[in-house]
Amino acid sequence: MVLIDTHSHLFAEEFNSDRIDVLKKAEEVGVKYHVMPNVDSSTTEHLLKVSRDFSHCFPLMGLHPTSVKNDFEKEILHVEEMLTHSKFYGIGEIGIDLYWDKTHFEQQKIAFRHQLRLAKKYNLPAVIHSRNSFDEIFEIVDEEIDSTLKGVFHCFTGSVEQYRHIQEYKTFKVGIGGVVTYKNGGIGNILHEISLNNILLETDSPYLSPVPVRGKRNESYNLIYIAIRVAEIYGLSIEDIATQTFINSQELFNLPIE
Repeated sequence: MVLIDTHSHLFAEEFNSDRIDVLKKAEEVGVKYHVMPNVDSSTTEHLLKVSRDFSHCFPLMGLHPTSVKNDFEKEILHVEEMLTHSKFYGIGEIGIDLYWDKTHFEQQKIAFRHQLRLAKKYNLPAVIHSRNSFDEIFEIVDEEIDSTLKGVFHCFTGSVEQYRHIQEYKTFKVGIGGVVTYKNGGIGNILHEISLNNILLETDSPYLSPVPVRGKRNESYNLIYIAIRVAEIYGLSIEDIATQTFINSQELFNLPIE
């Protein structure tokens, strides 16, 4: 059984003391590959170092919406420069976040649209962060969608109606993480409405730890708890979930693995 953690910040400082052990532990339960979305220019060096040190960790390049400030143009320029210098497997993590701070909402919209266009230009999937912002995200994606734009709505916790809107794009999947294990998480109640062909598994480590380790630092090993819960919801074996989500992940990211 092989699992891909399609959203992990393994390069974060929270893993500086035990990154190798974290990776070994994850592999014990079949989590052999890791997709790592960038945050901003301050994290790029660490992102690339981890991807160089561990060939099974694959970097994405993008500007996280919570890092969009008044000088976001410099950050966007950094993203553009990095895309010409290094190999990346997606544009992310990008989007709009209206949960923490709405101060730079207009800048977030501009940065998001620009990075969607970079995804189309480089034929890379977009990894979309949409916290408290589905309507705002949809407004922009509706205008930018074409046959070349593809991606995933990371940490999907929306409604059935919002999933159907995503499904209409035909080229987007949804990322299912630790929230699916929460009693009042919401997504667990509607996941059966979502085609298994359209989901990816992710941890968002070191954040959003699933039950039974909620409240502790999240890591890729915990993807097994997410996979178990997803298997329960679909009434399938964990091996079936692993196989299909592996196929889904490769369909989107085209990682250089067997």
